[in-house]
Amino acid sequence: MERKVVFPQKGLPYLLLAPQLAITLVFFFWPGGQALYMSLLQQDPFGHSVRFVGLENFRLLFEDPAYLETVWRTFYFAFAVTVLAMVPALLLAVMADRVIKGSVGYTTAMLVPYAVAPAVAGVLWLFMFNPSIGIVAWWMKAMGVNWNPALDGGDAMSLVIVASAWKQVAYNFLFFLAGLQAIPKSLLEAASIDGARPMRRFWTIVFPLLSPTTFFLLVVGLVYAFFDTFGVINAITQGGPANATEVLVFKVYKDGIQNLDLGSSAAQSVVLMAIVVIVTMIQFRFIEKRVHYN
Repeated sequence: MERKVVFPQKGLPYLLLAPQLAITLVFFFWPGGQALYMSLLQQDPFGHSVRFVGLENFRLLFEDPAYLETVWRTFYFAFAVTVLAMVPALLLAVMADRVIKGSVGYTTAMLVPYAVAPAVAGVLWLFMFNPSIGIVAWWMKAMGVNWNPALDGGDAMSLVIVASAWKQVAYNFLFFLAGLQAIPKSLLEAASIDGARPMRRFWTIVFPLLSPTTFFLLVVGLVYAFFDTFGVINAITQGGPANATEVLVFKVYKDGIQNLDLGSSAAQSVVLMAIVVIVTMIQFRFIEKRVHYN
């Protein structure tokens, strides 16, 4: 029998929802509407003349080979960051779940990177891997590894991927650890009595029960990689060298703030939002079917 919550005053639910709805309206729908409106306009850098051009900004975008290359680069970057942030987080969560003494300190230490701002995280990794003064770059050079993210696009992309993933590992770790601690120990003990080894117990019991958490982190991780990695890229490479690390969110900033092409920048932001919505819908449509909630 389902219990239905009944409020004594009919207006109370709307009053409780009002603050969240107001925040969503002011910080999401209003800016989104402004971006959609500006994407249909074209204006000079100084804002003296504005004219309606319809879908011309979108047509120019999809006819630009450099923009299409940025789209594919963004997909590669987003999936690489998401996977690289989830796999170590799951491994560390499994290890933390087995710790008995000092587990609180271990867990707290693992959460520290999430408290670091993206721009600060980018600066930290830049100092470590800077080819001139970085300690890690110096070790790599001593071992004969030719490393220079300032000149090599592949090195630069690898650096921003690792730095962005490191920032998100702590977030994923927290949810994986909570999911592991919610699994009944009796299931694992019964499997152990039946002779199942640790790896078999993990793949047949633990990981399927973690599928809701994994699915949630996959969605959140992709959104993070598409939007929240701007600070890391801006601090480390600023889209270089030769646009090798220029992803969609950075190109929106570059064309809008630096190049003052507001119409194209607004169109790019609309396309970026559409891509994220489509990717999320695909995940819910096809991947969620494999998620076990019970």
